[in-house]
Amino acid sequence: IAIDNFNDYYAPARKHANLAAAQTHPRFLLAEIDLRDEGAVEAVFAGFARQDPITRIIHLAAMAGPRFSVHRPELYLDVNEKGTLYLLQAAVRHHVEVVALASSSSVYGKDATVPFQEGARTDRPASPYAATKKAMEVMAYTFHHLYGLNVNVLRFFTVYGARGRPDMAVYLFTDAIAHGRPLTLFGDGSEGRDYTYIDDNVSGVVAAAYRPLGYQLINLGNSHPETNRHLIAVIEATLGQAATIVAQPYPASDPKLTCADITVARQLLDYDPQTRLEEGIPRFVDWYRRTILASEPASAQASIQARDKENSD
Repeated sequence: IAIDNFNDYYAPARKHANLAAAQTHPRFLLAEIDLRDEGAVEAVFAGFARQDPITRIIHLAAMAGPRFSVHRPELYLDVNEKGTLYLLQAAVRHHVEVVALASSSSVYGKDATVPFQEGARTDRPASPYAATKKAMEVMAYTFHHLYGLNVNVLRFFTVYGARGRPDMAVYLFTDAIAHGRPLTLFGDGSEGRDYTYIDDNVSGVVAAAYRPLGYQLINLGNSHPETNRHLIAVIEATLGQAATIVAQPYPASDPKLTCADITVARQLLDYDPQTRLEEGIPRFVDWYRRTILASEPASAQASIQARDKENSD
């Protein structure tokens, strides 16, 4: 059962398209509701409790993105904290066995020691987004403490891959280079992220949903950070096109580097990420070409093809 309100943070049509394959499965069900609607959340659980009880929750729903949260902190507070509260309350009422809750590497703030370890200080968030993710973690602990709810808090590290968010660097850089547009690079390119391929991330999420471990904080990263300059170089090589880069000051809301210590994930979840950037980017670009470029008007495709031919000549 998937819950989604298809908000307009990015195009709802793209979100619906992302679910197209899932909706062909006979056991897939979609509840188009908002987690902030407590009655609607309860109705989803109550509607299945009699015949096929919900035993585990993978909580991925949130307003995402540190930079946008600086301009709309009240929205992030409302969605991330209230929505999580209603979901945790439903989990207790309906005796859910495990909640796997998506948090973020953003909770570590800007000055954490690399690699980031779960026991590090996380009380100095650099954005409202990070603050609300930390609040989600703390609320989850309270429900574990009061009701014995099993919650595995998963701190994600820059997940990328097919059907990824169009506001993420991998997508933005690929889209700009493919269309011959300048791309915006914040900082000088030496800044880096622990880019984690979606297949590796999913393996950890699924494992966490089936392991009642009390309350655990678990990093899910690749544990191999790459600079943004190197990311651009890999995309350029994959597309066979050069980037035009426009440098901008680095945002105060973003850390300069993220890197996950995944010792806990290896021990508790048998987590073992396998995908380096040089392998993951070609997979992403293949999806991008087949799905995004192929859906553009014929005139746009012809323009890109003509430019590619000119570059190769």
